[in-house]
Amino acid sequence: MIKRIWHGYTTLANADAYERLLDTVIFPGIEAKKIPGYRSIELFRRELSDEVQFTTVMTFDSVDNVIAFQGPDYDLAYVPEEARRVLKRWDQRAAHHELRQTRLYD
Repeated sequence: MIKRIWHGYTTLANADAYERLLDTVIFPGIEAKKIPGYRSIELFRRELSDEVQFTTVMTFDSVDNVIAFQGPDYDLAYVPEEARRVLKRWDQRAAHHELRQTRLYD
């Protein structure tokens, strides 16, 4: 299992608009691609003093599935044009981690 981790930042004023864009356009667009081995996407939001950080964590079965999503330069950030208009800045590259353990507790 591969976790693709990426960060984007908005102004305080654009944070809600960006979150809506992710929920209504960006995430459904990714799901519509029907990428083999794509399992999920998680969204995290953290308000800082002068900006809002968004972190996405996508889950894939393998690196080959990430390549099917992003292409041979699979570390390259996936930032559609409509997101670029709302974001203040973003990571140019995503990080990929192999999931080694998950422990769930009651």
